[in-house]
Amino acid sequence: MKRPRILVVGSFVMDLIFRADRFVSQGETILGTDFHSAPGGKGANQAVQAARLGAEVSMVGKVGDDGYGRAMLASLNEAGVGTEGVTVTKDCPSGLSNIQIRDDGAMAQNRILVIPGANMAIAPKDVAFLEREIAQYDMVVLQLEIPMEINELVARYARANGVPVMLNPAPAAELSSAFMKNLTYLAPNEHEAEALTGVQPKDEASIRHAAELLRQQGAQRVIITLGESGAAFWDGEHFLMSPAATCEHPVDPTAAGDSFIGAFSTAVCAGMRAEDAMAFANHTASLTVSGMGAQPSLPGLERVNASLAKAGRQTLHYDH
Repeated sequence: MKRPRILVVGSFVMDLIFRADRFVSQGETILGTDFHSAPGGKGANQAVQAARLGAEVSMVGKVGDDGYGRAMLASLNEAGVGTEGVTVTKDCPSGLSNIQIRDDGAMAQNRILVIPGANMAIAPKDVAFLEREIAQYDMVVLQLEIPMEINELVARYARANGVPVMLNPAPAAELSSAFMKNLTYLAPNEHEAEALTGVQPKDEASIRHAAELLRQQGAQRVIITLGESGAAFWDGEHFLMSPAATCEHPVDPTAAGDSFIGAFSTAVCAGMRAEDAMAFANHTASLTVSGMGAQPSLPGLERVNASLAKAGRQTLHYDH
């Protein structure tokens, strides 16, 4: 299979992660069990995941002129992500998040508060160069942790040059009709799908209904990620439910959704059929849940292929 070239335009967020055996209630103080920090942000996570799976990845975004920003750029560079399109600002700090993880011995759950910082300072002039350079990529990946204006502009550039666009609509927000019509793939989770359609995707019929409503709004293909229930795909002709891969020792669900997006984008651009790309993404996300922190837990291609092979699924190998 060919090695894909992927452009991610999106966010950088340094995750400050607090672990306890339960969530804090209103007006309450409790003692946690662990703390650490890790580079994150939906855009950066998706870029790192695609790069670790063998894609050639470039990232466009903005960080503050601070230690967090430098650490996040270093993490991308270590993963092999090109950061020439990332700008640094002295006007505001890098994005930060507070992540609370409840770990009571069952499936770990999280609550996340994001301070966007420099992510919301991205201006049209920061991405104007993409109008002439975007055609070199096999896919553009977007999320909603940067200004909507920037996402819409980049999607227009991509559509005008025949480049597929993947949007992970997180956090959920209203999407214009013009924006939706420029999307090749729209990939919300179940909560975002409900916010966008008013339909709660709780069984196959309601999942398919929600996906069809999103297609009617303009997106060509819809993926709805469903956590422990896997993910669903609908392109107007083919509907499939792809089961989640089993994670024997779940540790931290942070970045599992970003892992899925990065993996699916890589696999489908490499030439995998949608069904196999969905399985590839589910296995990648399952491995992510078994590690702590966003980017530190994102697996490489060898681990993902081993998981797929064990399950009898198609693996990903690049032409030399």
